[in-house]
This record gives sequence, C-alpha cells and structure tokens, in this order.
Amino acid sequence: MKIIAVIPARYASTRFPAKLMQDLGGKTVILRTYEAAVSTKLFDDVFVVTDSDLIFDEIVSNGGKAIMSIKEHESGSDRIAEAVANLDVDIVVNVQGDEPFTEAEPLAQVLSVFKNDPNKKIDLASLMREITNEDEINNPNNVKVVVDQSQFALYFSRSVIPYPREKNVGVRYFQHIGIYAFRKQALLDFYSLPMKSLEASEKLEQLRYLEFGKRIKMVETTHVGIGIDTAEDLERARAMLKDI
Repeated sequence: MKIIAVIPARYASTRFPAKLMQDLGGKTVILRTYEAAVSTKLFDDVFVVTDSDLIFDEIVSNGGKAIMSIKEHESGSDRIAEAVANLDVDIVVNVQGDEPFTEAEPLAQVLSVFKNDPNKKIDLASLMREITNEDEINNPNNVKVVVDQSQFALYFSRSVIPYPREKNVGVRYFQHIGIYAFRKQALLDFYSLPMKSLEASEKLEQLRYLEFGKRIKMVETTHVGIGIDTAEDLERARAMLKDI
C-alpha cells in the first residue's frame, strides 16, 4: 500500500487567526507539524494542503511539499479529497495542522487497521479514548462516539451518548480523537456527496460518511492530542518545547 499524510492548513481560524503561522520555538506551528509527520517515517510522502500563499511558501521554502487548494472548502476532508484526486495513493492520513507534537504511535495504530483488512471492508479508521470525568463527558467540544461489538462507529455526537438513564450498567464513554486514515475512494466519494441534516446539525463531517453507509473502524487509544486552538494553547506549547 502507498500511504501518504496530508495536512489541511487554513490560514483563517475563528478562535485564533493565523495560528499556524505563529512562532513556536523558532519555527512556525505548521512547519513543526509538517516536520513531525515526516519524522514518524510512516509515510511515503507528506503534503500540506492550504488556501494560503503564506503557508504554501513557508513549507516549500523549508524543503517541504505543499499543494494549493483550488477552491474554498467546507471541511478538511473536502480539501484533502481535492488534493489527492490525481495522486497514486491507497491510504491517506489526515494530520491536523495545529498539532506540532504529532507522534508516530497513534498514527501507526490507525494504519494497522488497513493492514488487517484484505477484503477492504473498512473505508476509514480513527481513534477514540475512554473518558470518565463528567465535565469531559458533558463538554460539547469533546465529540463522543459509540461503537458496535466490532468497534465500528455507530454515531458521533457533541451530546452525551449514550444517555445515562440507568447509571450502573457498565457504559463506557469515548471521546473521538480526530486522527483519520482513509481509503482514497472513500475520500473521493465524500467529496461528491452532499451534506445532510445530521452533519449540518452537529457540524461533524464524519457523520456524512455514516449517513452514506461508509464503515469507520475505531481504535481505542490512550493518546491525547495537543492541539493549538487558542493563544493560551500556544503558550503551553512553547513551555512544553522548552522541556523537551
């Protein structure tokens, strides 16, 4: 299998504009994310896909590979699908542009799914981690996922799922960790399909895959991503970098 990583990178950000071009220990956030993905040695190629000349030039001028988006996109999947449409590739991994501490282990966990799927029954794979703190469970910014007995996703929601009507039945709650690995065809299918009501309501693109019958294999992990969504996150990342 030919496996690549694609890092969707928008310049604009609602909560933290231009966050990917912020300085993080002498390098921009997006450059550190790109270098971290390359350093995992899991991929045949790594690309940044962006709508920004600044981000494009930042990656290319530092020896990396970047692709300019041709048009505006609603989601990261749309941006990636456009970028890989003409690439010879089997599996595409979406690495978040605001995670400069990306590690090999969780990415390898996701990729392992496809190595054990000779009949190609899995369209995409992602990660989940168990959460037990009530504040985490109730937080709508933590996307929850429920799975079947074979660990295929049944539904994703910002709400508490399942609803705890009975308290002592051994229910486990899982937070979705937004690392994805896709079969190329699943991405291309996504790109051609319309947004339906579930995705529009929850603002979760993974629901489009489920609404159209795609199979998402979930892998349990203890990994916790370190994303940069706010100026405070950036300061924490700078402090972490000093300790490495």
